[in-house]
Amino acid sequence: MLPRPPRSTLFPYTTLFRSNKVIVITGASEGIGAALAIQLAPGNKLVLAARRLEKLQEVGKQVEAAGGQVHCVACDVMEQDQCENLVEESVKAFGGIDMIVNNAGVSMHAWFEDITDLGTFERLFRVNVMSMVWITHKALPHIKKSKGLIVGVSSLAGKTGVPARTTYCTSKFAMSGFMEALRIELMGTGVDVCAIFPGVFDTEIRRNGLTPNGQRAGVSCLREKGAMTVEQCVNEIVDAMAERKREWVMTAKGRLGLKLKPFVPAVIDKMAKDALDDEHGGKQSA
Repeated sequence: MLPRPPRSTLFPYTTLFRSNKVIVITGASEGIGAALAIQLAPGNKLVLAARRLEKLQEVGKQVEAAGGQVHCVACDVMEQDQCENLVEESVKAFGGIDMIVNNAGVSMHAWFEDITDLGTFERLFRVNVMSMVWITHKALPHIKKSKGLIVGVSSLAGKTGVPARTTYCTSKFAMSGFMEALRIELMGTGVDVCAIFPGVFDTEIRRNGLTPNGQRAGVSCLREKGAMTVEQCVNEIVDAMAERKREWVMTAKGRLGLKLKPFVPAVIDKMAKDALDDEHGGKQSA
């Protein structure tokens, strides 16, 4: 059973999460998605989506125990029809949608020249970008009606290039651009778009990233020291959602790096390269 993350005392809950909200979360069977669902559960209606229905139902029991209503939908976000069905199921179950948390994602660990299956670019785009596009487009009329919130869980790799993450960075930069443009389009509608940029955090997405031939790596390939816990990550996401922030970059180091990048780009590039462990290129010469 997943422990319910403790709330941050810096930013207490607002009525955003205490007013019978309908919240759709993708990638909700484990990691950040599952912990976020449990934390947002009290008084709300959660629609949980992922491929594995049995794991979703386990999380759903914890959502109910935490005081929320729940509807689980088996959904492969690589498929447009299943993403659109997720929205239809959400509206059918609870009558509308107030918030969408686009959390489903897949990573990849490979130097670009080593990639043997370029189809992985399409695979990552479908999961990391197109799923958000399909779900948001289908749900937008409902979100506009409720003056709700669209959340995208991206990555620092959507803000700055990371070696051996070429495919992942490409998809996350696209995700960031989509959210930024959509935010501007929705100005004045009462709908907010919140982009979340975590750094390295302790979930299976690090170890389940794809290899150059499109297989699961089983290892992270990044230096693990200082990785955020799921609890820390979820607390920051909830705080950003409660304040309806336009974006939130996690970790002081990440925020400092992005501020310094225009002035010392070579230094930031080296920091990105040094984030790789020795076995996967962290000590290769530039």
